[in-house]
Amino acid sequence: MTNIEKQKFIALDISGKNYLSWVLDVKLHLSAKKLRHTIDEDNAASNEERTTVLIFLRHHIDDALKYEYLTVKNPLELWQNLNDRFEHLKTVVLPKALNDWSQLQFQDFKTVSEYNSTLFKIVS
Repeated sequence: MTNIEKQKFIALDISGKNYLSWVLDVKLHLSAKKLRHTIDEDNAASNEERTTVLIFLRHHIDDALKYEYLTVKNPLELWQNLNDRFEHLKTVVLPKALNDWSQLQFQDFKTVSEYNSTLFKIVS
């Protein structure tokens, strides 16, 4: 089945390797659409808002994740389930990034563009 609406950003991968950037993208997009409250605890979102956000979240996750969370009907519950599944990545990614940052030296690269590329990979 083809996607009717174009994705706003890259979908969450089943491995979770892009989870941290995906979370930021989702939060920014929902804030811009004034729907951020739908993924917060104790929200008073309408059924229409919940449905809109649930469709949006399901549109921006990997197909395998969609099928795994097929029975979830509340965007807050889906958000929390994904958070529980991938939140541990912060404890894995951050120490590695800090280590890479501390070992980054300009003299180890042949060109400025190689240095910049490595620098941006660490930052992202």
